[in-house]
Amino acid sequence: MDLALHPQHPSAVVATLTGTKLHTAHATLASEGFRPVSDDTMLLVRIDHEEPYYANIAANLLRNANIPVDITDQLQEEIDADWTWANHPMTWLDSDEIRLVSAEAQKIHDDIASGILTIHQHAHDGHTTVAVGTYRHAHSVHLHGENHLRVVSGSYDTPGEAIADFERLYGDAVRTGPAPTTDTEQQAAQAIAALSAAKAARIAGAPMEPQAPTERVPVYAADPGDHEALLDKFLKEQGEWEKYRTWGDSTTVANHESLTLRAIFDHDAVDRETKWTFAAYETPVSDRLWHGTATASTPTAIVSTLLDAVATENVWGSILSPTAPEAAITEATVPLVDAEWKHTIDGRFITWEAPGPQEAGIQFDAFAAQKDNGLLPTWTIWGGHAVHQPTWAVQLSAKAPAALVQHLAFEMAEGQGSRRAQAAADGPALLTPQAPASVATSLLAARPPGRSR
Repeated sequence: MDLALHPQHPSAVVATLTGTKLHTAHATLASEGFRPVSDDTMLLVRIDHEEPYYANIAANLLRNANIPVDITDQLQEEIDADWTWANHPMTWLDSDEIRLVSAEAQKIHDDIASGILTIHQHAHDGHTTVAVGTYRHAHSVHLHGENHLRVVSGSYDTPGEAIADFERLYGDAVRTGPAPTTDTEQQAAQAIAALSAAKAARIAGAPMEPQAPTERVPVYAADPGDHEALLDKFLKEQGEWEKYRTWGDSTTVANHESLTLRAIFDHDAVDRETKWTFAAYETPVSDRLWHGTATASTPTAIVSTLLDAVATENVWGSILSPTAPEAAITEATVPLVDAEWKHTIDGRFITWEAPGPQEAGIQFDAFAAQKDNGLLPTWTIWGGHAVHQPTWAVQLSAKAPAALVQHLAFEMAEGQGSRRAQAAADGPALLTPQAPASVATSLLAARPPGRSR
């Protein structure tokens, strides 16, 4: 049995299993938080950076089970280091009590990552992140803090009680869904992914290709991510949505059980083609209320924000009437004003552009807002190059509710993502024609169909 530091992650520990007692070794390592990467490799990665401490406990347990353990010099140095927890906010706790707090925070993190704990909403209370969520087949909780300082601050019998109290406490700061992942959480996920990729290449006998470094960027400059995985996650977590496939299995349609909300996913769409199409209706037999689209190149965090808002049925808020009331526009763009995005008015267009080197913005078309069933988008949320030639775009029709736009604006202003570092700047964007409207648009313009069989 060999224990070593992860080659990229500063404190994660890699265990390479050898010998005949593999089952015992696997169970012992798992008891201290190691997770399997392959048949002969396990990884310990924590959000409190205490991996050397728990690796040492695991090593002693393995030796007690007569399993030889070799620890690299670098890892041994980390184990022997005197960790003082400088600037820890809970100054009244000793080191053992601090580790208990961290262990509970790690459990919360793992429960969220595994889907045992679903986060409904989050907010920033002026000091740190707070959230409300529900354990599978169990109670609901309020959470306070981030990373190794996250604790359960309240417990409730039902999700409704927990959400109502959360909204009462945090008011306008409340946002749908989980908060953006922290740098620590991103690093932990990258450590797991890097080691998994390396082991997969080794098992296949293929040379390991060098991984392009990633960089943290505003969410609107992030790589698109895995839209297929996002769709699968959404349908798995949202039991009130039903899906069926059509058009030669190239399209998935998801209907809400109320038959007033629908999402269409084009599996074949790439780059700037329309990947997602959304529609909302006041009743199952009424005309379409509003609709929207998102390109395949849109960062998944942006689409996830839209899905979360739609899934919570936050689609009946104040809408933009044909006269486009100033109050609704102001409500929708508060996060951009707070983040000091550049605000310009050019004829019929009102635009908010992101500060910094990466181009992005949100544009409101006053002319399109007066056409309830017009083809021109009223709202265009975009990233890269320019609004008329974007890298990606989300477009919403005239009656898209201000609250929905506000969720997207908040994600644009505050969200973070990652992208592979570029060796050279991208060339000018080329407009890619939108997918033919005869399929998705005509379907959404009609009345919602009944449930799938």
